[in-house]
Amino acid sequence: MMDWTDRHCRYFHRLLSKDTLLYSEMVTAPALVHGGALHLLRFEPAEQPVALQLGGSVPSELAEASRLGAAQGYGEINLNVGCPSDRVQSGAFGAVLMKDPLLVAECVSAMADAAGEAEITVKCRIGVDDQVPAEVLPTFLETIRAAGIRRVTIHARMAWLKGLSPKENREVPPLNYPLVLEMKRAFPDLHISVNGGITTLNQAEAFLADGLDGVMIGRSAYHAPADILAQADARIFGGQGHADPVAVARAMIPYVERHVAEGGRVHSVTRHMLGLFAGRPGARAWRRHLSEASSRPEADARIILDALEMLHDVSSAAAE
Repeated sequence: MMDWTDRHCRYFHRLLSKDTLLYSEMVTAPALVHGGALHLLRFEPAEQPVALQLGGSVPSELAEASRLGAAQGYGEINLNVGCPSDRVQSGAFGAVLMKDPLLVAECVSAMADAAGEAEITVKCRIGVDDQVPAEVLPTFLETIRAAGIRRVTIHARMAWLKGLSPKENREVPPLNYPLVLEMKRAFPDLHISVNGGITTLNQAEAFLADGLDGVMIGRSAYHAPADILAQADARIFGGQGHADPVAVARAMIPYVERHVAEGGRVHSVTRHMLGLFAGRPGARAWRRHLSEASSRPEADARIILDALEMLHDVSSAAAE
């Protein structure tokens, strides 16, 4: 979720759900260690629990990046071994690391040594290119388990590093959920979550009932957060009630005001809120006003109130 789940997005998502684990966008270790991009580590305490996801393949760089992340307050630092984009391939990390489990083991071991009490976890694919998933995935899991990994999220698709775009790699390779379930049975001591193609809480509940330890939902939670995040605390974690999207929108106003006062742009925050009312009457008016008004030089947090008023007008008319 590079360029998506930044700190503004996570603050917004935390208002919808207090229990779900949120992940940062993938941050490359070289950007932190050599590029000085420490602003990418910034987060509000209210975002917790939140995990930092790193990309990289040089153990010393990942160790230093993990040290920086742990010092910033992240309780989990996740190594991405699943992203198939050209950018990560050119840097010899992401999904291409599925071909070198020993290097992954070296990386996570170095990360753990540097991260103190922060837990090191891994997100991976079931294989890449011409690999046979049923053969390579158990070996991969055995290798990283021996290096101390106890939590893994498995994207239940192959990654085809040549010939498919990153978007196609999220959609074209067939999903193999049975293999992920098989891995949980083969590695009962590992905390295994499933990722890929999951769009509803009904699916998530089914995977948990089948014995998996967790479910990661990405784009569906982003595009329709009220359907996923606002209901997750009650349905998945046994909490009470659902977050009210209107109340959440109003609660974002002080945050936007602080961001603008620090010299930020309204659009940097509100772009993550466009799907808040997805599928509901007035959603188009909400989305259009936030999109158009946030780009104006004079834009401030009042555009959220204006968009809510438009939403209310459309909803009222639909109910008549």
